[in-house]
Amino acid sequence: MSSCSAMAFHDLLITLPLGAALGFFGGLFGIGGGVIAIPLLALAFGMDQALAQGTALVMMVPNLLVGWWRYQRRHPVPIPRVLAIAAVATATTAVTAHFAARLDPTLLRMLFGGFMAALSVSLLWRSAPSAKSAAPRPRDTLIPLVGVVGGSSMGLLGVGGGLVATPLFVRLFGQRQTVAQSLALALVTPSAVVALASYAQAHKVDWSMGLPLAAGGLFTVAAGVALAHRLPERQMQKLFALLLMATAVAMTVA
Repeated sequence: MSSCSAMAFHDLLITLPLGAALGFFGGLFGIGGGVIAIPLLALAFGMDQALAQGTALVMMVPNLLVGWWRYQRRHPVPIPRVLAIAAVATATTAVTAHFAARLDPTLLRMLFGGFMAALSVSLLWRSAPSAKSAAPRPRDTLIPLVGVVGGSSMGLLGVGGGLVATPLFVRLFGQRQTVAQSLALALVTPSAVVALASYAQAHKVDWSMGLPLAAGGLFTVAAGVALAHRLPERQMQKLFALLLMATAVAMTVA
């Protein structure tokens, strides 16, 4: 065996199991695994922030497709609503991803870490028991506007569409956690495809790393989705928030 093929085999031994772990957690939290993959690629593999985000999107796209299909089977969302959310999110992602792939990597990493820190604190606070609010909820016809927020996050950071959209669907529109994650996946999945195309056009994708990660994740994302439907919703919310907190700490202390 040549040294080149031996190195390639060694890389597969690392990336395939890593992709499997990321796919499982992506299915569990409905996020595609990018929130974990991007810090790992940046910190452990020395990629600059934009390259890490673009490479993680290679893994996220198939995981998100499988995850959305699984969630849609259990919690069907009307197709017109799915299309409306996806259209708004995709258009927003196309604009923001074009600029994000060309930003200074240090600035992009600071934005990523700050976003994760703020969102984790917000979710931990929201998951605490509180009195029911009597405030009126927005009309369901406004749900597609969540795509503007989620699409902006996907384009700029390569992640966060689901992280932002899920609590908005829960808190503002009264959706259950698993239904909210199904809606979020309808938003994030087409956004991830558009973001990946933008990062690839800017040569910010390592396909040799991203494709094995994607292959590994396809074997485990369904198991993550299945576990998500067995856990209590409050426990799901707390686990979701703690995952973000750990990511934010890893990005800021490195």
